[in-house]
Amino acid sequence: MIEKAVNGAPFITLEGGEGSGKSTQIKLLSDWLVTEGIEHICTREPGGAPGAEQIRNLVLTGDVDRWTPMTEVLLYTAARSDHVERVIVPTLKQGKWVLCDRFTDSSIAYQGAARGVGVEKVRALQQLVLGDLKPDLTLILDLPVGVGLSRAVSRETDKSEKTDKEDRFERMEVSLHEATRKVFLDIAERSPDRCVVVDADQSVEALQECLRQLIASRFSILGFSNG
Repeated sequence: MIEKAVNGAPFITLEGGEGSGKSTQIKLLSDWLVTEGIEHICTREPGGAPGAEQIRNLVLTGDVDRWTPMTEVLLYTAARSDHVERVIVPTLKQGKWVLCDRFTDSSIAYQGAARGVGVEKVRALQQLVLGDLKPDLTLILDLPVGVGLSRAVSRETDKSEKTDKEDRFERMEVSLHEATRKVFLDIAERSPDRCVVVDADQSVEALQECLRQLIASRFSILGFSNG
């Protein structure tokens, strides 16, 4: 089990369905933090560490039924354990901010609920592996499933030269994505001190401004502003 880091720096996660714009927004947030002089890293799940990146290739590519739901959640959790121990906790202990594209909420939403493993089973597994470690702030980028999938398909089409596109989840039934969206909203309602739902059905620039304001407001005690 991983002990919670001495967390003087924020651990911020972005969550949401396919095509919600998390990766783009994290890059823009990183640019902003650089201008503010805030030391940080951007990372992602599954992935973020060499071993975890190998698992990423296994779970995000190939046939839709490549893995059973239980095998899938175990793979994700193994990747997360490696990522947290090798990257997230050491970085927080150095006093650097961590921005992460997906974390435990995605496992709860996708494998726990939509894939049928069971929300409480997945929560218990995360507790076993991570102990008390959790994000200080989770920004849930919410938008209609149809809009998100359309964006995701367009994104993967742009990568058509790649033979191992990371589109395994995009190719799953729409009902899975609808269920996932509902669970993200349920998670936010259950954890209002940690989670904020943000309307992602707006321009990249408008969404980025909203995220910056939320982060600046939440961590103003540290003396940071949104510039």
